Amino acid sequence: MYESLRQHSPDFHLYILAFDDLSYSLLHSANLEYATIIPLSDFETDELKEVKKDRTLAEYCWTCTPSSISFVIKNFNLSQCTYIDADLYFYSDPSVLISEMQENGKSVLITEHRFSTLPRLHGERRAGRFCVQFITFGNDDQSLFILDKWRRECIDWCYSRYEDGKFGDQKYLDDWPLTYSNVHILHHLGGGIAPWNLTQYHFNRTMNSITGRTKSTGTEFNVVFFHFQYVKFIANGSYDIGWYYISSDKRKIFYTPYLEKVDEIERRLHNLNTNYETGFTNFKANGLKNILKSGFKKIFGYNIIKKQISNGISY
Repeated sequence: MYESLRQHSPDFHLYILAFDDLSYSLLHSANLEYATIIPLSDFETDELKEVKKDRTLAEYCWTCTPSSISFVIKNFNLSQCTYIDADLYFYSDPSVLISEMQENGKSVLITEHRFSTLPRLHGERRAGRFCVQFITFGNDDQSLFILDKWRRECIDWCYSRYEDGKFGDQKYLDDWPLTYSNVHILHHLGGGIAPWNLTQYHFNRTMNSITGRTKSTGTEFNVVFFHFQYVKFIANGSYDIGWYYISSDKRKIFYTPYLEKVDEIERRLHNLNTNYETGFTNFKANGLKNILKSGFKKIFGYNIIKKQISNGISY
């Protein structure tokens, strides 16, 4: 993500919260020119430490999303801050997305999932209309009010399950456009291409960019970023890319180059610190539903991308 931003954005700075000592050591050793690495000890409050006790690592990371934005705005005196998920990859300058918000006179930017038909049947009710993947807050009273309310909501409840209209840190966003006048919903189709909305579009890749076109209207757009949700390493050198249907041409356009880049960075991380270990999924599962899903993956190789050392990554 950092290197894709560096390639396409002429003006950016990342503030990265390292949630463990090894992450901090690795990122600090990497000498990232356009990044500030923040250790957990500088960020974590007593309030966060208390709720951390009953949340999984993923749930705690979600809990910390609004707190991290607030911390960076206040401690680095920023006029504006955009939170981005670590599994985004940029194909063009994201400043066009923030400019759209500003041109509409707003100071908070949120992005829709834009689910395709089948994923919407289950995904929108559970995960919400909006995705916490790329979200901007200005340093103004109304934006900070929304941010602090979201921060308190996530501290109160943030779990990886659907319950009482909530899911993680995400469903809280559903009411924002109805409640707050300064919230802008992104229109640019290139901000938020993801596995759950791929089937709506045709894509064409050139050397340095990807263009898209909607199947329904023929609307053309430049892809700004892709959200590589779910990608997991398998110990045999392959990759599991999830459950959404992804055609072979879209795998070649998006996943093949991305996984080659991930593989290259993994090697660099191992060279930076011998204590670093790649995290592998082992398909172990609890509960009948998860056991059946894992068995299906193992038997049929569904959405498993196999790597051939002699020829990059193939399918």
